[in-house]
Amino acid sequence: SNQVMAVKLPALNTGHKLLCGPGPCNVHPSVLNAMAQPLLGHMDPAFLVVMDGVQVGLRELLGTTNPFTLPISATGSAGMEFCIVNLLEPGDKILVAVNGVFGGRMCEVASRARAEVVRIDTPYGQATDVARFVAAINEHKPNVVAFVHAETSTGVLQPGVQEICTAAHAVGALVVMDCVTSLSGCKIEMDAWGVDALYSGTQKCLAVPPGLSPISLNERALARVRARKSPVQSWYLDATLLAKYYSDGNKDRARAYHHTAPISLIFGLYEGIRLALEEGLDARIARHQAASKELQAGLKELGLTPLVEEAVRLPQLTTIALPAALHGAPEAKIRSQLLTEHNLEIGGGLGELAGKVWRIGLMGCNATSETVQTVLSSLRKVLPPQSA
Repeated sequence: SNQVMAVKLPALNTGHKLLCGPGPCNVHPSVLNAMAQPLLGHMDPAFLVVMDGVQVGLRELLGTTNPFTLPISATGSAGMEFCIVNLLEPGDKILVAVNGVFGGRMCEVASRARAEVVRIDTPYGQATDVARFVAAINEHKPNVVAFVHAETSTGVLQPGVQEICTAAHAVGALVVMDCVTSLSGCKIEMDAWGVDALYSGTQKCLAVPPGLSPISLNERALARVRARKSPVQSWYLDATLLAKYYSDGNKDRARAYHHTAPISLIFGLYEGIRLALEEGLDARIARHQAASKELQAGLKELGLTPLVEEAVRLPQLTTIALPAALHGAPEAKIRSQLLTEHNLEIGGGLGELAGKVWRIGLMGCNATSETVQTVLSSLRKVLPPQSA
């Protein structure tokens, strides 16, 4: 007889929520539609054409001509790990600028790769001082210099990227940059700035579901990989193996199976990139900036103060320094109320900022005046009188 399963799951119906936290953000309907396209095999020439299109589009958004530009089949944290484990060997020295949670995570990954880790720490909510960073590069002469371009935990945009890269190259170091939150929301000029390796995510300003990490390595970085004395510690993230599956500019080499790519996610990424290119990068960045400016003005009227000074504040992610009366349980209760009563998600703090800040993201298709006004209206309804 047919077995009757004891466990039954209800049909999935998530409903609609406005996602204005630090990511993921809401996804454009055409991206969801692209993800619903019939599957193709991961070695089907028709799918490889789509993947090539993703690579071409990513190069445009990242400001690079690097052939080795592709989406890693995992989230942004895997992109971080990819860059670090490919470029570092045991005993190598890495200098990391830490001004938030994700700079700290770089140190953790590098430590597990048995590198010598040197930190340059800056208080959360501030950018790393460029002159101090350059001085540390000259003092320590590391193999790799790493920093976060857009620190998601604090809402800080790091200035002086080209100056940092120039100093690093002068001592023979490679530069790794985290641009998870800046991709398609801020200007990125990988080649002009001199960045050797970078990684990003799809669930922020590209407004694609999480699960892929765009990365790019230039020829300097690839030469370091080829010159390794020991194998890359991760088989899955080994750049030399991935190059045989993705197009790396070598048209004479047949594609070799490495792993089964997440086909539907790559369809979604293709559409997200297509929309960004159709809008135009300058127009898209300006839209994020305009939404941020409108949000800042509204928050000021509510008596809420940004954590980050304007000169280095990320337009797509605003961190609010909460009054002491809201620290801890009160702020968590308000965020919960926003989610349950207003279908609005905003983010809390991470690390040492946990319970002390809110993070409001206006990313991708959420970077609009309509979204800003919905956020401000909801905050007015839930903030206690002394805060509003």
